[in-house]
This record gives sequence, C-alpha cells and structure tokens, in this order.
Amino acid sequence: MGAIVFNATTAALMVMMFNGGLDLLGRDTLRGRPVPRAAVVLTALALAGVLTQLCWSGAMDALDDDPARSGWWRVVTAVFLQNGGLLGGAWNIATLAAVAALADWFWGAPRTLALFLAGILLPEHLDALLGAGGHHGADPRNFAGSSGATYFLGATLAAALLHRALRAPRAHAAEDGHPAPGRAKELLLSAGVPVLGLVLWFAQANGHGLVACYGFLLGALALCLPGPRPAGAAAPAQAPASAAS
Repeated sequence: MGAIVFNATTAALMVMMFNGGLDLLGRDTLRGRPVPRAAVVLTALALAGVLTQLCWSGAMDALDDDPARSGWWRVVTAVFLQNGGLLGGAWNIATLAAVAALADWFWGAPRTLALFLAGILLPEHLDALLGAGGHHGADPRNFAGSSGATYFLGATLAAALLHRALRAPRAHAAEDGHPAPGRAKELLLSAGVPVLGLVLWFAQANGHGLVACYGFLLGALALCLPGPRPAGAAAPAQAPASAAS
C-alpha cells in the first residue's frame, strides 16, 4: 500500500508540473512550435541508455551511481539508465520527452540542456549543504534513472508560471478584486509544486519532491539573471469582460 501511495503522489507532482507547463506555453500553441531539439537529444540519450542495458549485462555495474563504487562519470551516465522495470522505465522516458519539450519551447535548447545538467549535478551538493541526507537514499533502485533530473527541469517551468502570474497586469484580475479564473489556476499549479514537493519530502522522504523544490528555486533564479528573456510562453489569458448592465 505504501508503494502505491508513493507512486501516486509522485505521479501527481509530475502531472501538476506538466499541466503548469502547458498553461505557461499555451495549450493551443503547441502544434505550430518547432521541433524541440533539446528534448530530442535527451530522449535519444535515454533510449540509448536502455539499449545499452539490454545489450550489455554489465552496464549497471559500470555506469550507475552506486556510492560504493568509484567513477566520476557515474553521476551523469546513471541518469540515462533506467532501474524501475519496464513500466518505470517507460514512464521515465515518456515524462522526460514531454517535460524537455515544454522546457525547450520556453527556455530554448541551450538553457534547457544547462538546466537539465544542473538537475543532475546540483541536488547531491545541495543535500549535503542542507543536511538532507542524500536525495536518492540507499535504495539500489535509486542509483539510476532520469526521473530526478526530469522533476528538477519540470519545476523550473512552475517557477516561470508563478513569475508570470504574479507579474500579470491588474486587468488580469476580476473586477471584484479576486484573481481571474485563469490566473487563479496558474497560481495554484505553480505555487503548488514546491508545496507538494516539500510535503512529499517530509512525509515520505520522497527525493522527487526535494529535487522539484531545487528546480523551482533555480528556475526562479534563471528568470532574474541578465540575458535574453525566454520567449516561448503564451501571453496570460485576460479576465472575461463583465456583462453589460
């Protein structure tokens, strides 16, 4: 029962981030967007990792991120291996492809790849700094898999959505002073990601929640850095006009 709850809440966090990314970009704009190059590259690497596992029985021993083994490359190569069985591997690759596509369309390919790399390299250092005890624990199933970096990347989109919702013009609010329905949804989806992430971490020691919080913070920081602004987001939906009296 505990495993079912763990998987369901972890999936709920992903669904929240994915829907937030869709709202950020505009659900009706996806068909006309270009091929997301970063998503293609990352998905191809993940598929190549699975193929390597199928063809080489020693792939996991040589490439996973088991802390008992040495090798500077492991922290990177482990992300492109899968260790959750057929369904777990399929979920990881599908969510990686979807989230990376949304991130590519918002951040652009170079920033998406940089943020994904940050999602690989930063969490363990942040865990050590905060005394969080390691984001992947001691379970061998956590020594490989792309889910951590995917949740990190997805959370950067939640930060961007919250940034847009908070900076929306006052015309975006309903006349009664409450957020318009579209803006309220954006606030709920975006702010809900770090909140649910923290709940998952403290209630379940679920590392997906913790790395989502890290990704949210880095996404917020990325929006404050100098340089070209991301241009992939749709304009916020306007509040519906009030009926004539």
